[in-house]
Amino acid sequence: MTTFAKYYQQLKEFTEDLFLHPELGYKEHRTSEKVIEELTRIHPSIELSKFSETGIKTFLSTDKKRTMAFIAELDAVYAPTHFQADPQTGAAHNCGHFTQVAIALSLYDHYIKTGNYKKLDFNLCFIFVPAEEYLDLDYRKELRAAGKIQFLGGKPEAMSLGIFDDVDFGVCVHAIGEVFERPTIEVNCDLAGFLYKRYHFSGKAAHAGFDPFSGINAYSISTLFNTAIGLSRQQFKDTESIRVNPIVMESDMSTNVVPNHITVGTDLRCKTLEYMPEVARKLDRAAQGSAYALEGEVTIETELGYLPFVQDRYLNSFVERTFAKFDKIPDIIDDRGGIAAAGDIGDLAFMMPCIQISYGGFEGTIHGDDFKMIDPEFVLETFPEFLSEVLMEMSGNLDEEKIYRRSFKEYKELIDSIGGNV
Repeated sequence: MTTFAKYYQQLKEFTEDLFLHPELGYKEHRTSEKVIEELTRIHPSIELSKFSETGIKTFLSTDKKRTMAFIAELDAVYAPTHFQADPQTGAAHNCGHFTQVAIALSLYDHYIKTGNYKKLDFNLCFIFVPAEEYLDLDYRKELRAAGKIQFLGGKPEAMSLGIFDDVDFGVCVHAIGEVFERPTIEVNCDLAGFLYKRYHFSGKAAHAGFDPFSGINAYSISTLFNTAIGLSRQQFKDTESIRVNPIVMESDMSTNVVPNHITVGTDLRCKTLEYMPEVARKLDRAAQGSAYALEGEVTIETELGYLPFVQDRYLNSFVERTFAKFDKIPDIIDDRGGIAAAGDIGDLAFMMPCIQISYGGFEGTIHGDDFKMIDPEFVLETFPEFLSEVLMEMSGNLDEEKIYRRSFKEYKELIDSIGGNV
C-alpha cells in the first residue's frame, strides 16, 4: 500500500472539514491554523514561517542548487448562494482551493514518510498562499492602508516580501470546472490577465414624482453604458477571449428620488497585455459617451488585476512524459488553447517558470452554487501520487538554460506601466 493510500482516509476527513469552513482572502486564519497543525502532526520538528497574515512556507531541504515550490491556495470565493456557503461571510469553496491544500499535504506526508525528497536533485518547499481570488477588495484596501499588505493579490504580495526569492520554479494545481466520465488531468492551459475597472457615474438628484425634469439619472447612464458594452462586443477580437462582466457595486437609490450616483465595476479579461489597452479604451469611451449623452459625469478607476499566465511548456513536458507511463489516470487534456479564467500565478510566472496542472473529480459549476468534489480517491490519492512521479521525472533532467529568472523590480516596473500596484 502506498503512503498516499495509507493517508487517504485521514486526509479525506481533513479536506471535508476545510470544505465546510471556507474563508476569504487574508482572513484564512482557521484554515492556516489547521494546515499548520497537520504539517506539525506529520513532521513534529518542522520549521516553517508565516507571511501575509495567513501564508505558510516550509522547506524539505535547502542544500541543493535549485529549489521548486509546490504552491497551494488557501482562500475561498465570495458565493453566498452556494449550498455550503458560510452564512456570516458568504465564503464558499466552489473553486476547489481546499483540495489544493489537501494535495500539498498528501505530498508532504509522502515525502516525510519515505524520505524520497532526498532523491530529488532540487530542493522542495511548500508554500500555502492566501488571497488568490480577487475579491473583498475594500477589506484588502484597508489592510493596505494600514501597512499590513502592499498588494491585493496573494502571490504578488508574497513576491514583494521575498517569499519566492529562493525559489527557481513553481508547480501549482487546480480543479477543472467540468465533469468527466474517467479520471482526467489537464496541462498547458493558459489563463487570461485582467484589469479591474470602476466607473463612478454622477447625476443630479430630484423628486422622482414631483420634479423628475430637474434630475439627471445616474442609473440610466449606467444602463446606457451597459448597452454600449454589449454593442461593442462584436468588435472584440475572438482570439483574445475578451470577457467583461459589469455589475452594480454601490448606489443609494430610492424609488422616489432620481438617482444621482451609481458605481459599476467590471473585470476586463484578455489573453495578452498588448491588446488589453485597446479594450480598456473602448470601455472608457463607452462610459464617457453615456455620461455625456445623458448630461451626467463619470470618473474612472483602473487597477491591474493579474498578468496573463502562459504555462511553461518545457516544464509541462515532464508532466506529459509521466502521464504516458502512469496507468492510473486514463485521460489528459493538452493545450485547449487557453481560457478566460485568470489567476495570480500569471504574476509569479513573469519572474520564474511555472506550471499549473489541473485535475477533474468535481461536479457542478466552478464558482457556482453546486460545485463539489465527487471523486475524492482520485483527487486525494491518485493525483498526488502522479505528482510525485512528475517530480521524479524532472529530477536529474532539468535543463539549466530553460530556467529563467526576472527580478521583482522588473515585475514592479511592468505592472506600474499597465495599471499599478494591486
